[in-house]
Amino acid sequence: MLIFPAIDLYGGKAVRLYKGDYSQMTVYNENPLEAALDFRNQGATCLHLVDLEGARTGETPNIETVRYIARESGLFSEIGGGIRSLDVAEKYITSGVDRIILGTAAVTDENFLREALREYGGRVAVGADIKDGFVAVKGWTENSKYDVYSFCEKMEKLGVQTLIVTDISKDGAMQGTNLSLYEELSRRYKINITASGGVSSIEDVKRLRKMNLYAAIIGKAYYTGSISIREAVEAAK
Repeated sequence: MLIFPAIDLYGGKAVRLYKGDYSQMTVYNENPLEAALDFRNQGATCLHLVDLEGARTGETPNIETVRYIARESGLFSEIGGGIRSLDVAEKYITSGVDRIILGTAAVTDENFLREALREYGGRVAVGADIKDGFVAVKGWTENSKYDVYSFCEKMEKLGVQTLIVTDISKDGAMQGTNLSLYEELSRRYKINITASGGVSSIEDVKRLRKMNLYAAIIGKAYYTGSISIREAVEAAK
């Protein structure tokens, strides 16, 4: 299982939100490249980036920061946050990131998802943010018509190779991750599942690894010192 340490970008800085609330934002590093290099020094080979401003606007306000991090860190990097058009997708792909993550657009615009998959194939991942059992959209403010299982089934049929599943209720709360959800998803689908939200202990990592998940994302737990990326990478092997 791979470990993807997370950097959420806002104003060119590394920040974290509590349960997706922009009014509850903490700046952890003025220079996000420092965080990326620290991840690399601790043995990480992958990096999960989110442009929180882009998630709101559908634009790429932090793309120079993203390009800099991808180039200087040398880590396998994926980026999400407001990718709603092929133009934005292409900007990120040409910036040096290895994979783009489609969120709301993958749920609400199937034609765009199909076009992105046709153009970029395995370099496209889909983010499924789960709220009360349903896939949430528009910055977690609305629930879509899809429950988590029907959505995963649809993504698998469309040819999506990687699905990043976040339990919103666990995100940033430091109360553990939704192990039962990931166990069920791992059992049902052959798609690569990345666990996101609430991965806050080495025990979480070990239990997710036993489910044969593709990857786990670690965010706040690293920034608060609750989990060592070095230990997480070792535990995930």
